Amino acid sequence: MATDVYGQNITLWDLTMAPDIPAAIAAVAAGVIPRGVLRFASASARGATLVGPVAPVDGMLTYLQDVKRLDARIDGTWVALSVGASSWTTITPASGFQQNGNSNGNLQYRLLNIAGEESIQFRGALGRSSWPTTPAGAYVVNNSALPSIVRPQTLRTVVVPCSDVSSSRITLKLDVRTDGYLEVFGTGAGIKPPWIGFNGVTVSL
Repeated sequence: MATDVYGQNITLWDLTMAPDIPAAIAAVAAGVIPRGVLRFASASARGATLVGPVAPVDGMLTYLQDVKRLDARIDGTWVALSVGASSWTTITPASGFQQNGNSNGNLQYRLLNIAGEESIQFRGALGRSSWPTTPAGAYVVNNSALPSIVRPQTLRTVVVPCSDVSSSRITLKLDVRTDGYLEVFGTGAGIKPPWIGFNGVTVSL
């Protein structure tokens, strides 16, 4: 059998071989398909399909429809290359908090891919018109958990800004938890900020 002139080792039927159209088509397909972008519903579907004689090899590209992600097989593992346009999703605030704190827009998140690293990014701010006389030291600020696809593998702790009005500090600690909840720390008797900001907060998943 001959091979293609592009150096991709795709097998081609030649004139010295007995005619066999199905075998010739199968040979070309077997060479071309693994070198294209393979589409799968999810990573689990990909893993269930690419086994045995069609096990993944370095250089393969796949597109995962559930996460809108292009992956490449490098050094025996799948590496994320890019995530498609990821729209912003609004987070419903927990009781006591309101959207658009300090006119910064609603608290939202989106999935990002930064240099092959999946991350979650936030924007917007929450407001709070009143606090207990002695606030707790920490509050979960989202009403329901974020989807599993945007939950970090381990706890991620960052600093977020807050108003200096009615507050002796201008930052709070934010924990992006593995269960999908966002928890702010640092409130107290002298720390009752009317808004808490999330613009630009990005953590690795």
